[in-house]
Amino acid sequence: MFGLNDLPKFVWSFCLVLPLVSFVHQLGHSVMAIIFGGKVDFTIGRGKTILKMGKFKIKSVYFLDSFCKYENLKNDSRISHAVVYAGGVLFNVLTIFIINGLIMANILPEDIFCYQFVYFSVYYVIFSLLPIQYTETSASDGRAIYNVLRYGKTCDPD
Repeated sequence: MFGLNDLPKFVWSFCLVLPLVSFVHQLGHSVMAIIFGGKVDFTIGRGKTILKMGKFKIKSVYFLDSFCKYENLKNDSRISHAVVYAGGVLFNVLTIFIINGLIMANILPEDIFCYQFVYFSVYYVIFSLLPIQYTETSASDGRAIYNVLRYGKTCDPD
């Protein structure tokens, strides 16, 4: 049962862990786009911009959402776009293995941060891969991968 004593853990996970997992996810998209020669806009949150460094922005409601937009891939193919769409999931899975490996090697402790980070990373992987078309131009990563491989149609990544 969720009680008042759980409130600090909820605030911790909502304001720190979840945005960090979201950052890792979007970083995966961004890194893959850069590898294929693209230009990337990386935004964390929604609302008023509170920090801007080049193409990287942090918005006032930083825990709500994050997204990366890319353009002009020098290696512009169906496969390169699919890899960019899969980049977020790949980075989430990679961090799950890294954290679990560090725990098994007794480098990181088995604590609530690691547990929540892995939990939310698994959540991101599963829900990113569900093939959902949100709008005409926006889709989940799974649907974007399907659309680009099957039809050659690109979408705005999440």
